[in-house]
Parts: sequence; structure tokens; C-alpha cells
Amino acid sequence: MEIYLDANATTPVLPQAKAAAIQAMVEDYGNPSSVHSTGLKAKALIDGVRARAQRLLDTGDGASLLFTSGATEGIQTAVLSALNSLRGNLKIDLLLYGATEHKAVPEALKHWNEVLGLRLQILAIPVDTQGRHDLAFLRQHSARAGLVCTMAANNETGVISDLDGIEAALAGSPALWLVDGVQALGKLPLRLQARRIDYAPFSGHKLYAPKGIGLLYVRAGAPFTPLMAGGGQEGSLRSGTENMSGIAALGAVLAALDDGQTLRDAATMQGFRARLGEALVEAFPGLVFNAPLDLSLPTTLNFAVPGLSSRLLQDLFDAADVRVSGGSACSAAKAAPSFVLQAMGLPDWQAAGAVRLSIGPAVDEAFIDEACARIRACGESLRRHCLSPANNFPTIGDGITRFMQDGACCYLLADSVSKSCVLIDARPEQVCRLAQALTCQAYPLLAVLSTTGEAEHAQARELLAETVPELMPNKPADALGWPLGQAAITLGAQELTRKIDGQGQVLLLGKVACATPVLAFIGLNDAESLSAWVGSETLLAPARDEAQQLALFLKNERQAEEEEAAVQQVQGAQLKAFMSYHPDALLIDVREPYEQFLSHTPELPTAQMEALPLSRMLNAMQAWLSEQPQRPLLFFCRTGNRSRQAALALTRLGHAQAWTLAGGLALLPSAARPMHQPDPALYV
Repeated sequence: MEIYLDANATTPVLPQAKAAAIQAMVEDYGNPSSVHSTGLKAKALIDGVRARAQRLLDTGDGASLLFTSGATEGIQTAVLSALNSLRGNLKIDLLLYGATEHKAVPEALKHWNEVLGLRLQILAIPVDTQGRHDLAFLRQHSARAGLVCTMAANNETGVISDLDGIEAALAGSPALWLVDGVQALGKLPLRLQARRIDYAPFSGHKLYAPKGIGLLYVRAGAPFTPLMAGGGQEGSLRSGTENMSGIAALGAVLAALDDGQTLRDAATMQGFRARLGEALVEAFPGLVFNAPLDLSLPTTLNFAVPGLSSRLLQDLFDAADVRVSGGSACSAAKAAPSFVLQAMGLPDWQAAGAVRLSIGPAVDEAFIDEACARIRACGESLRRHCLSPANNFPTIGDGITRFMQDGACCYLLADSVSKSCVLIDARPEQVCRLAQALTCQAYPLLAVLSTTGEAEHAQARELLAETVPELMPNKPADALGWPLGQAAITLGAQELTRKIDGQGQVLLLGKVACATPVLAFIGLNDAESLSAWVGSETLLAPARDEAQQLALFLKNERQAEEEEAAVQQVQGAQLKAFMSYHPDALLIDVREPYEQFLSHTPELPTAQMEALPLSRMLNAMQAWLSEQPQRPLLFFCRTGNRSRQAALALTRLGHAQAWTLAGGLALLPSAARPMHQPDPALYV
């Protein structure tokens, strides 16, 4: 069962809305511009939905309420209308918008300002740390403004704007006022008739209607320029045949708002939010909410956890089949801090680590119970895998783990028998995470090494000495971290030796007393110098890996374009057929342990499966490559990105039977979707 907690991005379609849309398509399919009975029936449907919306939004007499494709079209139409009316007005030189507005607003201002040749200055209205507009700034600049754009409630934080305060600050100003009402629909009384709001766009898919339907309120007397000209529909305000199924579905949602039973009231939603907040605080020690709850919609929580990235948290929740967002859905896929939280002046770690959880008023007690249980399970997974800010379980460290930071690679080598470890090429930004991992496994460090001699590696060594002094090496070392007077560092049955060159040191890992290393950790070395120390079958683990190759061979000189074309993919619908054709195939889950603990594996009873996170792939690559004949390997993850990286790495190294599950578990067809928990023994 999916727990969908991203209602500010979009919502499922209400059953009543789905039924209304189907009826409009199948039975009430007339064109409302037609004058025959079927067309008149369609026209009556439109008029009925519009009348209900006017009453619920309290638009008053004389105002226009037109159907659009959504809020973006409404914003474009409103901005065009306002700016077109400003042409020739020499007293106006300014356009204002809230610093936390949805990107659709400033982009529309920029676009139409340029297209109409107005050359007006566009300024962001600052917000305070609570996310509310600086009313003093607004009062200072409003006399020169032709258009002021603010939100009723913010889509990322849920912060409710002080609309009465904004209206007071606009007293005496000639500015037109656009209020983005997208997040307010069904949640806040906007009192459109009572306020001087000139334009207010709404979007149906934020409140259980399908995508592609919205509303635009235009105050009586406000200037208006149609965005689209044509057949003169919507009273010549918005041409184009009306989206009858969307309008019918929106009407069903508005009826649900009206009946007082289908959707939960504000008090109930506040109670639900409080329970979700309690579960979050319990699951994630140190969690902070990024916006004041008493000033926010009762449907929205925006939070950050010290030491945990937004990406990690989203992956964690997704593994538990809980859908959350890193901020605005329009920008969540981009790895950038939230501009909304930056505008509020919050610290960088909060802006970069923010996660948004949002619910809609159709949720019930059972849904909230399950959501809270899964949130707590996410916290349990982090504690079991040494990622929680506090109360982590002890862990057993063994083998090689790779940590990545902006293309730079750090390697932790641990041996569970001797209970000792070595760290290679640590960077200052990784120290908190590394200290956490070292503390959980509690193995003393035999050395903290650098392959390149970079200053950042020395800084990381100093920070680690401050953070985990009890685990640091107790022997004197040279500038590269190598213990003085020591020819080798023994890690159980393996040993680490080194070769010095002009650009640092090459670290060679192999069995004790074995002349040929199986792995070499390299910095900026050239092939000529390496060829004197490593064999043709020695895996090379680089200090930097922007190309995400994982490991290299000296002999591998294939072009990247050829490698990309060589990656073999299995589509989700082909999975069972693939296993029938390759019954000896090994399915390898390359997700991280904290995801594997929460999630499921494909339902393939006869398949052989192994859990090996991408960060620990170096431990198995040599065995896979040397196997004869080579066994088919099918890598899978959540979205297919990490599994593709694993398959590509093996393909580059010469493995002819490496495959990736295209699109990952997320795109498996329903018949092949995960149905059972994996064997816990796989994920130790």
C-alpha cells in the first residue's frame, strides 16, 4: 500500500470526480457552444460548476470566473492582463512579487515584461524567518508598483500569508494585486469579494480533480487581456473548446467541499498533522520544522534533519512506499537548496536538506495510523544502519565501503576479524558521516591515508582527530598518513602496501605475502607509472570518479560512447521471461541497506538474489569478472540509475553478462511488483 504524502504537488482523483469525468465523456459529451439539446446540457453543466465555485470562493456579483488549464495559465493570463494595462503609464516603474512565490510568477513577470517592451524593474518582496512578507518594504515601494503578486499560502512550507496586512500595505497604491490561490483552495477562506484582490488563479489537481483544469478569478473592473483568442468561449475571455470532463470532475470536488462530510475540516487536519509531526520527531532526533506550524496550513510539514541530506531522506521514505518531496514538485528533481527557505534566511543545511510532507483533506484515521507507523520504521532503519543523528545500533564493519562527495572518492577498509580499519582519501565534508560510521563499528583506525597529498585530506585527518580521538592511529605518520617505519598495514588476511611517486602514493591491497595486488587505490597517476606496480587484472579504485566508473583496468581503453551503447537492459515486463531464459542469473539489489531494510524485492520465487549496495561493489567485482563462464548478473534499484551504473561498470571491465533493470522497481508492472519482504539474512 502506497502512503502518499505529497498532496501539495498533486493529489489522486476523488472517486466522485472520476465518475463525473467519465459521465461527461460518455454521456454528457456535447459541445457547450452547440445550440441543440446535447450542447445545452453541456452548457448547463458548465454554468452549474461555475455557480458553485463562485459561491464557495465568495466572488460576488460582476466578477469573472473562467475555466483554464491550470494555475500556470491563470498566472500568465493575469500577468499579461495587468502588464498590458500599464503600457504608457509613466508613473509606474516597478513590479513586485513575494520572494517565496512559485517560480511561475517571477518567470511570467519576466516574460511579459520583455514581450511587451515595458522595461519595468522587477523586485522580490523580502520575507522574514517565518516566511511572511516584509510589509514595511511593501509600503515603501507600492506607490511605484503596477502589479503586486503574493501567495495565499506557500506550496513548500505551507506558510499562510497575511493577506489583510498586505492589503493594508497597499492602501493608496495604484497596484493591481494577484494572489496565487492554488494551495488555499478548500483550505482557506479567501473572501475574494471583500478584499481588493484583482486576480486569483486556482488548480484542480491540487485538490482531487484531474490535471488540466483550473480557475481564474478576475475582479469586476480589473483590466483583462485574453491569453488565447479564437472561438470566443468563456465569454470571449478564454477561447478554446472547454475541457468538459475536467470541469465536471472539478464540480464534483467542489460539491464534496460543500457537503461537509467527504473532506475533513481544518481542526481534524490539524490533529492529523500533529500526529505526523510527533512521529517525525520520534523517528529523527534533532529534526527541526522549517516553518512555524501555527502560521501554516494544517496540511503541510516542512522539515530538515541535521546530518541527513534531502536526497537520502526521500530515498528512505520511498523505500517504505511513503511519497514525500524535497520541496516544490517543479524543482524537486534538481539538486539545489530550496530558494524558499533561503529567502527565509534559514541556514544552508536546512535549505539543502528540506523535505516536504503534505496531506489532503480526504485522508482518514487509518491512513494517518499507517503513515505514522512507516515514519517510525524509517527512523528504525536509520538507527540499524548507523545513519540516525542519535541512538544508532552497533554495526559490524567488513570489506570496502566507498563514500562519494562531489566526484571525490573516500574508501573505508574494515576487517571484522582483527577489528581494525583504514581510511583512504577522506575529505572535510565527509567527516561527520565517517565519524558516525567509525563510532558504530568501533574499530580503531590503523591509518588515515591520502593518495594525492591534498590539503583537504590533511584537514579531514585533523577533524577526525577532534571528533573520534579514541579511534585515531596511535603511531607517528608521514604527510600522506603512512605509519613511519612500517612496510605494510595488515588487515586480517589482507595487507596494504604502497608505492611512492611524484604525485603521492599508490596503495596496493592484496592477500598477505601475495605479490600481485587485487586492488590499487590511485590518485593522479599516469598509466606508465602504474604499469610497474599493478597487473593487468588489478582493479584500480580512483581518488576521483566523476564518470561513475567505480573501478578501472589499465588495459581498458574503450570509448565512453561505445560503453554506453553496450549496457544491456531488461524491461520490467520482461523480467520473468529473462529469468526463464537465464535461470542461473543472480539478481543484485544495489540499493543501500537502509532502503533494503524497509522495502521489498521482486516476486520471483526461484530467483537467486543478493544484496550488495553500490557503495560496496568493489568487494565483489573481481570475483564476478574472474568467474568462468561468467554468470548473468541483473542489477536492480529503485529507479534504475544505480543499477545502470553497476552494469555499466562491469561492462567496461569486460563482463559480457551484466544487465540493468530499466526504470528500477518503480516501473515494474503491477503483476511483477514487490509483494513480499526479502530474506533478512540477505541484508546483514
